[in-house]
Amino acid sequence: MTAVKAPRLETRATKVGGASAIELSGELDMGTAPGLSEEVELAVWSTVGAFVLDLSGLTFLDTAGLHALLRARAFLAREDRPLVLVCPPGPARRVLDLASVLDTFATYPSPEAAAAALIPAGE
Repeated sequence: MTAVKAPRLETRATKVGGASAIELSGELDMGTAPGLSEEVELAVWSTVGAFVLDLSGLTFLDTAGLHALLRARAFLAREDRPLVLVCPPGPARRVLDLASVLDTFATYPSPEAAAAALIPAGE
């Protein structure tokens, strides 16, 4: 008998351009989205300013994952804080584009591009 391994999502707290961030790798789906929503909310409570989700390492994103991203955006908006996505071409960007929500987020193709956008002019 072969054991079936559940899809996994790995996260890592980091910084992008001085902003608090979470790097995601693996699958953001109905099994992992609730955990991400909880992690984002906890991280947001202990930080200020823009918040970054780095989707570069995602290999899969379904509608539950998409809902988690939209929920994170709404949660931050209640605090008048922007949610920035690092989202290069790939599975996550394709889903955001197909769902017509890509323009809902401040999206950058790399952590470096997001960091450059987060640095106020003149610094």
